Amino acid sequence: MKKRRAYSAAAVLSVGALALSACSSGNGGGGGSSNPSGGSTTAASTAKVQTITVGTAADSVGPAPAVAGAKKGGTAIDLEPAGINHLDPAEAYVNQEQVIGQLFSRQLTNYKIDPTTGKTTLVGDLATDTGTSSDGGKTWTFHLKDGLKWQDGTAITSDQVKYGIERLFSSFETAGPQYLQQWLTGQSDFRKVYGGPQGGKSLPDSVLATPDDKTIVFHFKTPHADAPYAMALSGSGPILKAKDTGPKYDTAPFSDGPYVVSSYKPGKALELTRNKYWDAKTDPIRGAFPDKWDIQLGVEQPGLTQRLEQQSGSDKDAVSLVQSADPTQMSVLAASQYKSRLESNYQPFVDVFNINVSRIKNVKVRQAIIYAFPMQQVQTALGGPQQGELGTNLIGPTVSGFKPSDPYGKLTKPLGDPEKAKELLKEAGVKNLHLSFAYSNSGQRWANVATTLKNSFAKAGITLDAKAIDPTAYYTLIGKTNNPYDLYRTGWGSDWPNASTVIPPTQDGRLVADDDPNYSHLNDPKVNSEIDRISKITDLTQQAAEWQTLAETIMKTDAPEIPYLYDKYYNVYGDGLGGISYNSAYGTINPNTIYVK
Repeated sequence: MKKRRAYSAAAVLSVGALALSACSSGNGGGGGSSNPSGGSTTAASTAKVQTITVGTAADSVGPAPAVAGAKKGGTAIDLEPAGINHLDPAEAYVNQEQVIGQLFSRQLTNYKIDPTTGKTTLVGDLATDTGTSSDGGKTWTFHLKDGLKWQDGTAITSDQVKYGIERLFSSFETAGPQYLQQWLTGQSDFRKVYGGPQGGKSLPDSVLATPDDKTIVFHFKTPHADAPYAMALSGSGPILKAKDTGPKYDTAPFSDGPYVVSSYKPGKALELTRNKYWDAKTDPIRGAFPDKWDIQLGVEQPGLTQRLEQQSGSDKDAVSLVQSADPTQMSVLAASQYKSRLESNYQPFVDVFNINVSRIKNVKVRQAIIYAFPMQQVQTALGGPQQGELGTNLIGPTVSGFKPSDPYGKLTKPLGDPEKAKELLKEAGVKNLHLSFAYSNSGQRWANVATTLKNSFAKAGITLDAKAIDPTAYYTLIGKTNNPYDLYRTGWGSDWPNASTVIPPTQDGRLVADDDPNYSHLNDPKVNSEIDRISKITDLTQQAAEWQTLAETIMKTDAPEIPYLYDKYYNVYGDGLGGISYNSAYGTINPNTIYVK
């Protein structure tokens, strides 16, 4: 499966736009302190964790939950440091694209967020509920709500949903998720089975059926208990064939949500205005309070954070839906004056240092590297606990079934344990260990990390040879199976709050290939077998517990990675906005409850 990326703070600090569960804020103040990882606890460590539940048909009825004090009107401003790569829902995979896309694009399911409690529920968006399974979990049926319309008033039908799914197979749709394509065909190279609807070709009813205008039936090759979550990804919605402009759709999508794209200047600005045909009674998710969204792109740091701090003029109505505060502003934001408009929440991303198993074959040597790793110094170099909490699990605290685990005592000795590392190297019969460390040459912070690692590893008798890589080529180079590096940093996030989107893609040895997210190249037959067994479990609660157990086993017996940070969203917003809530599944501020005071 493709790696899910995010424009998150820790990710941007490392290699730019990088790796994409259930955490929750309160209603704008960041909530109470929580420290599930057992790591550093500071006044900034206010992130909370909350489980996402699957709702009922009643939960899926619109309108969206009431927001205290909310009113219609005004212009909400979103400040983002990067441009938007994709407006086409089928191409949206970065969390920035997904959360902004929610304003003009709807899916079969999505996340309903209570702005007061932060309670997050997966509900039917276009669908009447989260789907009904049969055939042991291989078949999933969804029914569309009444009153759904496009921005021109055309009714939304199941045939349009089918066309939207078929369009995911098109050769120009390369950036988005690939779950549905692979599940429907049973093939990772799904285009060999079907190449898209161009030329009038269609998936047979035995694969994807529309028995009437309101019903769509997915026939997967194997059971998928978490299909309702997959339907919340951007590509699960309809496309009106008459408006499909192929690759050009990426800059001018046709809306079925509360807003339409009225103006778009790539890399500079996106303006969204009301869709008069959107009916709030069909939508349990989107309050759509502002008349307009002014999304300003390419706003560089630290200026972006400073504008939110100062909130001069129209910036009092501004927020950054995706971008965390610049690390240079952390001491500023610690002031009490910002407390009432500060958000601090876990994101669904875990940062790790990969140990190249192809090169470091002795597990005791890999364990020695883990013991020697100075996680707290690295955290400090990357912006401190506001940017990310110390983490020791392959699965983050926002994923169902998460349990704190620390098999190497990293939280007890976060500066590293060089003596234990020396002991293991001696047992492995290794002297004068030399490691090649690749890092992104994207700023002084990562040069500082390299120096920190050199000094700490030296205490364990390990010599580190740091290699700076151009940020634009970083993932290409470390993504090679025969890369010449022993240690390198990556990040990964769950696509929905189940570790089925974490452990299989990053730890399955049968997937090892160039550009595959198993960056450590782990290929343990026992792990592969467990992945197959757990994937077949249809009870998601049981499945979640099994993924957690497997994650702990992998760390103890294989030691392929060094998890060190659970990423966090941490930033302020203008006090001209109300209804601030947090989308824990995306790791972003939730625009659907925001109003202009």
